[in-house]
Amino acid sequence: MSVTTTPVTPAPSVTPKSRRALGWHLRFGILSLIWGFSFLLIKVGTDGYAPFQVTLGRLAFGTVVIAAVLVVKRERLPRGARTWGHLVVAAFLLNALPFSLFAYAELTIPSTLAGICNAASPLWGMALSLVALSEDRPTRRRVAGLGLGFFGVLTVLGAWQGFSGLDFGGTAMALLASLSYPIGWIYVRRTLAGSGHSNLSLSGAQLLVATVELAVVTPLFTSFPTHFPVVPLLAIVALGALGTGLAFLIQYGLVAEVGPTTAQMVTYFVPVIATAAGVAVLGESLSWSTPVGAVIILAGAALTQSKPRTASRAVRSSSRAVRSSSRAVRSSTRAVRSSTRPPRTDHS
Repeated sequence: MSVTTTPVTPAPSVTPKSRRALGWHLRFGILSLIWGFSFLLIKVGTDGYAPFQVTLGRLAFGTVVIAAVLVVKRERLPRGARTWGHLVVAAFLLNALPFSLFAYAELTIPSTLAGICNAASPLWGMALSLVALSEDRPTRRRVAGLGLGFFGVLTVLGAWQGFSGLDFGGTAMALLASLSYPIGWIYVRRTLAGSGHSNLSLSGAQLLVATVELAVVTPLFTSFPTHFPVVPLLAIVALGALGTGLAFLIQYGLVAEVGPTTAQMVTYFVPVIATAAGVAVLGESLSWSTPVGAVIILAGAALTQSKPRTASRAVRSSSRAVRSSSRAVRSSTRAVRSSTRPPRTDHS
């Protein structure tokens, strides 16, 4: 699943003494599995509870995990009305809204399709950043990636068949959920970056606010459960404790150790795992266009995130030019010194 929170302060450097016991490759794989299975857990949870109830439980259990870590590390929640005001918006865009949309979407669409729709999030993010962030400039590579990625979305949806057999409502909600994430990231980047608070503190506060938001909304649209199915309840507990709480802690460690670029590569593995889990565990059907479109989407997303080699080539060329100029200067200096040296007089 897409990142639920965005690091907004520089991650601390990781020395060999502070390096995690588990290698980062293993933790990267665990994070991919957790987020990939999140869509299956949502599907199971909505079999016994209303979508808002699934989201509320998810946020509540996730908040408990982060709160426990905050207590152990003796970190405090952020202070200041301005910061909390921004956190209200961030919690809505990054947690309350997308979590609820995915839960409602999976009432009518398979978890495999929801996971693949989630993969469109980097495409939305690139398209929005080109408009909202002045430092992100469009390049041919990025534009090609956007075009390829959205062609993949059309492939998944079976556009050439007139979208036959597709639930428009559920699919639209899943795509809107994937759009909500980059909107939230851009908002956080503009409002909370450099706030002086740690990522863990901000994320704990953000999840707490999102839990309160769902606690207010859920009773208005659902009734209290008359019975509590065990399997869906366990799915919600796992979705919150693992898919929200533990997943963020793993991602936080990965960002600190290997950097955000490598940590965000998990996005490309999530739809693959979500598809495999939905087919193998839930027995969901899979047409050829779904995996083919997913591969196209991931290829497009990879293009939008990659950096052209021309820049590095230009840097190397400039370095070579500087070195050549330096050698030329040194040669000219030696020539000048030789020409100004007085002629040698023979006193013999």
